[in-house]
Amino acid sequence: MPDLEVPAVHVAVASTASRIPTDGLHVHWGSGPSPVGRNANEDPILNVLFHVAHCLPKSDALAVWESAIRRGEADPDVLARVAWRSTQASELADSASSLSDSGLETRFVDGMRTAGVVVRQQVWIDGHPVDGLVGTSLVVQIDGFAHHGTAADRRRDIAADARLTVRGYVVLRFDYRQILFDWDRVVDTVVTAMSQGAHRRRVQSHR
Repeated sequence: MPDLEVPAVHVAVASTASRIPTDGLHVHWGSGPSPVGRNANEDPILNVLFHVAHCLPKSDALAVWESAIRRGEADPDVLARVAWRSTQASELADSASSLSDSGLETRFVDGMRTAGVVVRQQVWIDGHPVDGLVGTSLVVQIDGFAHHGTAADRRRDIAADARLTVRGYVVLRFDYRQILFDWDRVVDTVVTAMSQGAHRRRVQSHR
């Protein structure tokens, strides 16, 4: 997925700091949950995530938090135990997990959660994990920005979708443009499929 467009350089300073030049900078006033030495010029990851929680829209911030988890820079169990002193950060700590393979999946799952749809991630079906499963039988697959680089990749996914279909699953596949720029249509497609019972079919074992 394309990088988030975050203008300027972001810096964090104590709430009591003064004489801070702001040209070309986005200044975050205040401190995160981790103490920082007087002469330190780099914040611990927990403080970075704290400021991200206040700087970005929730879905974008969650994508950053889960990216940190995927990269091994943060642990969801540790995040849940931090005294954040921030409603935004606490809510993200409750939501962030290691299940999303990309920021795009994070956006999808969080968007569905906002729409009242529960999505289980990385459920194994037919010997492979699917990106999302709604109910017992509605599979959602997410194609990222660089997905299907070759014809072989495309054929592989067509074959996987076909195997799921003959097992009784309904498969919806969305690409990054739909999720980023046509979200209302994505939600409408999912909830319409659910209204038709696509999420409660009898299917073969997930494995």
